[in-house]
Amino acid sequence: MENRISSFPPIIDDNSKILILGSIPGVKSLEKQQYYGHPHNKFWKIIFQLFNEEFSEDYIEKIKLLKKNHVALWDVIDSCERKGSLDSEIKNEEANPIFELLEKYQNISAIFCNGGKSFKILQKILGKNFKIPILLLPSTSPLHTISFEKKLENWKIIKNYL
Repeated sequence: MENRISSFPPIIDDNSKILILGSIPGVKSLEKQQYYGHPHNKFWKIIFQLFNEEFSEDYIEKIKLLKKNHVALWDVIDSCERKGSLDSEIKNEEANPIFELLEKYQNISAIFCNGGKSFKILQKILGKNFKIPILLLPSTSPLHTISFEKKLENWKIIKNYL
């Protein structure tokens, strides 16, 4: 299997109330060993604005911000084959054990999918009528070309579940 890549461990603790799921890290994220490591991905800028915090490039500060605000972060795909960073290039994926994570962390009351690929795969894993809400958010990827303001506006729904 060429170009097989793997996701990162989840960022989660017993205080997490919502779970944000991406598909699988892109090339830049894998190089940096950080979630949403591509400089043009808007994920971290959106998270900092959602919680009215001053933006920081420091990855440790980013993780602290998530935990402080009861946000867990993971990917639906554990490993796959992919050339480049496009979700459309994902092949032979193996899912992360999302159901088991939710069993272990019972405080999670909603799941938010960062883009369509994670949403489609999650529905396959958990089913369409899962016991907690699963919401699709516009991808924070630079390839999803709606404006930052529109992405941020859509992502504000997260606050309703915290």
